[in-house]
Amino acid sequence: MTTLPARFTDWFAARGWTIHPHQQDMLDRADAPALLLIAPTGGGKTLAGFLPSLVELADGRHAGLHTLYISPLKALAADIRRNLGTPIGDMRLPIRVEDRTGDTSATRKKRQRADPPHILLTTPESLALLLSYEDAPRMFAGLKRVVVDEIHALAESKRGDQLMLALSRLQAIVPDMRRVGLSATVEDPAAIAGFLARHPDPCDILYADPGPDPDIAMLRTEEPPPWAGGGGKYAIPAVLEQVRRHKTALIFHNTRAQAEIFFHELWLANEDALPIGIHHGSLAREQREKVEAAMVRGDLRAIVCTGSLDLGIDWGDVDLVIQVGAPKNVKRLVQRIGRANHRYNAPSKALLVPANRFEIVECVAALEAVKARDLDGDPRGPGPRDVLCQHILIRAAAGPFDAAELYHEVKTTGAYAGLTRAAFDDCLDFVATGGYALRAYDRWQRLVERDGLWQLRDPRAAQRIRMNIGTIQDTDLLKVRMKGRGGQPLGEIEEGFAATLTRGDTFLMGGQVVRYEGLREMTVEVTRRADKAPKIATFMGTKFATSTQLSQRILRMFHQEAWPELPGHTADWLRLQRNRSKLPEAETLLVESFPHAGREHTCVYGFAGRNAMQTLGLLVTQRMERTGLHPMGFVSTDYAVLIWGLDPVTDPAPLFEPGNLREDFETWLAGNAVMKRTFKASAVIAGLIDRNTGGQRKTGRQATFSSDILYDTLLRYDPDHLMMRITREEALKGLVDFGRIEEMLARTAGRVDHVMLDRVTPLAAPLLLEAGRVPVEGAATERLLAEEAEKMLAEAGLADPDPVKPAWRVPF
Repeated sequence: MTTLPARFTDWFAARGWTIHPHQQDMLDRADAPALLLIAPTGGGKTLAGFLPSLVELADGRHAGLHTLYISPLKALAADIRRNLGTPIGDMRLPIRVEDRTGDTSATRKKRQRADPPHILLTTPESLALLLSYEDAPRMFAGLKRVVVDEIHALAESKRGDQLMLALSRLQAIVPDMRRVGLSATVEDPAAIAGFLARHPDPCDILYADPGPDPDIAMLRTEEPPPWAGGGGKYAIPAVLEQVRRHKTALIFHNTRAQAEIFFHELWLANEDALPIGIHHGSLAREQREKVEAAMVRGDLRAIVCTGSLDLGIDWGDVDLVIQVGAPKNVKRLVQRIGRANHRYNAPSKALLVPANRFEIVECVAALEAVKARDLDGDPRGPGPRDVLCQHILIRAAAGPFDAAELYHEVKTTGAYAGLTRAAFDDCLDFVATGGYALRAYDRWQRLVERDGLWQLRDPRAAQRIRMNIGTIQDTDLLKVRMKGRGGQPLGEIEEGFAATLTRGDTFLMGGQVVRYEGLREMTVEVTRRADKAPKIATFMGTKFATSTQLSQRILRMFHQEAWPELPGHTADWLRLQRNRSKLPEAETLLVESFPHAGREHTCVYGFAGRNAMQTLGLLVTQRMERTGLHPMGFVSTDYAVLIWGLDPVTDPAPLFEPGNLREDFETWLAGNAVMKRTFKASAVIAGLIDRNTGGQRKTGRQATFSSDILYDTLLRYDPDHLMMRITREEALKGLVDFGRIEEMLARTAGRVDHVMLDRVTPLAAPLLLEAGRVPVEGAATERLLAEEAEKMLAEAGLADPDPVKPAWRVPF
């Protein structure tokens, strides 16, 4: 066992603490090439990650950068810097700690490269930028340890792939560098360990005592949830009562728009004038920092928020978390629950507020999963090639490189361990020349091979590469400010939403109603003169889909004979469904057909998540159109898609045959806006399109225009271009979630349970109230127009006596 130095044991004793077992374990295993620590929120995992570094640096003999800390959030890096200041200051350790994010001044960034601190706290994007400079080997020469905090959050996105490629570069510079991962919510520790470690090196996994189970329940309300919708407005009186009973409550929502609506309604109902705030990613930085500072001081009783407060920041005295809307993902719910009672061995307290009747079932399933410590998550696929293309550009910006050496370096990253040399060379050729269809254009002639080394054709291109580093996708946002010189910044709204506004329109921003006055130099100017009901700003954010594991748990609930864990009204609803039709099952695809409001309806219960069910609706209506069933539209939720049209579906099985399904999908996708949107996102990451040019940021419309032209060109002249292949891969697993449709069809294996009824069923009824209906333009429209024309002509005495002759050929 490694003995803790006297000044450290004295510091622990002075605070009435003793070192936790997992903190001692981290100290004992400090020389391991890779360590993953899984510890509960409030369990001291951050100190455990830094303790070996603090001990090694305590003697003052290490010069330069010793430990690099990577955080998914800028705010978390700043929070860690504040927290590290306490032990360092109390023990008077000769350690300099600094953070480096997008908010850091250019002067400080330049100084950090010349004279780096002992501990540098940063983000994946800032690390990639540091590695793009020629002096990176000098800056990182003394690096001993990299600590990746909240590693589970990074592992789920391209930011994690970018980070691990950056670590492969660091490992090449400093072969003895050790890697440490920290997380409280890991559903597959072995997979995260493989993600963290240098392939094929092992990664040791350490577990802390998980502590007591959280105190978590559904919020009881006098009024039952509505049948459809996602705002949770019905629960506001009960939520306010909980806020009164607690010191500080975090009220989480799944989308920014829902958070804005709920905050506005909460404020209107807040007759006691309790101090409440709102926090999400579309608010101005100044607005967010103001709320964060008030939280730290304990000035706020409640904060309505989104994923911007998900991760391990220790904000004030939070003693209650309220999740409005079904959590969709158990792992995310556990992460959010951990924001309350952020102390070791103190149970977190949380309440779930289902936004509609079906979400009651989902919330109960999520509660059971949390109690069973059954986290969810989908396995990661191979590393995305658009991120690899960006990494090659970053490597080129830092100086000449050997392709074979870079290839072997990349393969030490777990996600790219299976990368073939041919696939790597494909990416290298694209980065160097733009690929076959684009190699004639000078702007994409970026690399050249000289004396066996690849390098930038024009060294000045390095600055352009640095300006475009990153995998986070913008959503074509415009700044919002109060009108007038030096107007207060409020945040951002989508360009598409701004285009719908006319002078005098009002919308919600930061919980307040503002009035649109005009667009000035790409900034939306507003005033507080709100004189009519507000529109809701369409913040893209993330629209979560219910996870596969949570969906399976819901389907298992349907197998129960009774549901004592559900409120009486919800249990009665499910019993009525079972009596009138059937409840969905995991191994069989339930399809209901019934007439309603003069149209034939078909409801498909796939439980594949919102994106997949939306895609299924598009594919099934396309097949219905081909077979003459005249679909007119559909609406989808996480669990079902409801289709309406002119003709009844009497045999649904052919509509779900897997044969040619992928071909049908790709045919539809090729000319769809989803494909162009996916192409734009990947093209920006891969470096085909610049998001920043010469200090000026492109507007969303400019970037879309450029990407649309490129997409149409490649589709016509080079459909097998690397970017087109990447786009197809990304579209299949991203916006449309095609993999979950294939999983659903494999799970049901052609078993379709078709129930024909004379009226709408209890489980299908809420879908009739859902927003987001998608019309189907096709033969149904033509048939309805023809029928209307026949009626009109008949009323005028001009009906065609020959039924074979088209109605429009009536002689006058």
